[in-house]
Amino acid sequence: MNVGTERYNAVAMTLHWLIALSIIALIAAGVWMVDAIKQPESRATAFQTYQLHKSLGLTVLVLSVLRLAWRLTHRAPPLPDGMSAFERLAAKSTHILFYALMIGMPLAGWAMVSASKFGLPTIVFGLFEWPHIAWIETIENLETKAATEAVFKTAHKYMGYGLGALLVLHVGAALKHHFVNRDGVLARMVPGIQARGSRNA
Repeated sequence: MNVGTERYNAVAMTLHWLIALSIIALIAAGVWMVDAIKQPESRATAFQTYQLHKSLGLTVLVLSVLRLAWRLTHRAPPLPDGMSAFERLAAKSTHILFYALMIGMPLAGWAMVSASKFGLPTIVFGLFEWPHIAWIETIENLETKAATEAVFKTAHKYMGYGLGALLVLHVGAALKHHFVNRDGVLARMVPGIQARGSRNA
């Protein structure tokens, strides 16, 4: 019985964990800074956190595009034989949703910042300025621009909720595969972890 002992390669693992850690940091920062920016005593730190948040978001965007390109050109390790058709469909759907959100959410954030009336620059990790989206930044009608910002702000917010929920589901499923199914799925992406072997094998 195939217990999923074949692993992802080093490139896929590196991209996976860089994106995963960045997303966790983005969610934590996003939850804190929304309220912190409103408080005088934390406003300066919150502004710096916003810049870090934007930098990490753009990093996730670039890394996710690279990861998608890598995934499309490199075969993923096979899933365990014991997985049902529903589980396989759920796994595939989850990955598709992850890619959609990992790319779509930073794009929505970029568009939101581009439409902001404040016109604040995005300095990526303090190294260089990331340009705004020109066709959004140059909208002349202020009401249209404000409405555009509101649309992308709402999209960014709810995609964040979706990504957080998907992350919890993904981690829960990985732990179930490792400790309950014992089919080696977690070991495919975590260096140093060995497949536990199916209890039914």
